[in-house]
Amino acid sequence: MRNKNISLLLIVFTFFSFSCVKPEEPSESVIHINELLPVNKTIAADQNGEYDDWIELHNNSSASVDISGYFLSDDKDLRTKWELPSGTTIPGMGFLIIWADEDIAQAGLHASFKLSSQGDEVFLTSPDGVLRDRVSFSSQDEELSWARKPDGTGTFRWQTPTFNKTNGD
Repeated sequence: MRNKNISLLLIVFTFFSFSCVKPEEPSESVIHINELLPVNKTIAADQNGEYDDWIELHNNSSASVDISGYFLSDDKDLRTKWELPSGTTIPGMGFLIIWADEDIAQAGLHASFKLSSQGDEVFLTSPDGVLRDRVSFSSQDEELSWARKPDGTGTFRWQTPTFNKTNGD
């Protein structure tokens, strides 16, 4: 009877070990989600004078990087929600702003989704479908940005926004 119980426990353990799926972790990349602002009332306006949510990407290398065909999304099940257009580059150690305003008809980089002030998640995926970065943030009702310190490599924290420039140390 004891051997039967041990065998049953091994079967159950094996089943659960192989049926649990580890969440996908971002792969190594030089392009990172560096800062985002889910509540923008006065910080920075787009080319049409609208104060929309924004996402800042950072190139953590010294060389310019072409990110044409990369995707941004706020939906883990649809990580190809919005594609960065052809010719989109980030200079070495530079930044790129994408407006998260669902207004893709406007000129410039305007994603097909908005950030939720109640908390959200943003995904950066390369053209080959590899998750490059993922950022989650909690509820926010003030004009504070969720920013990585130091740029591209540090941990995130709420801070005064640093639109299109370094977040500091």
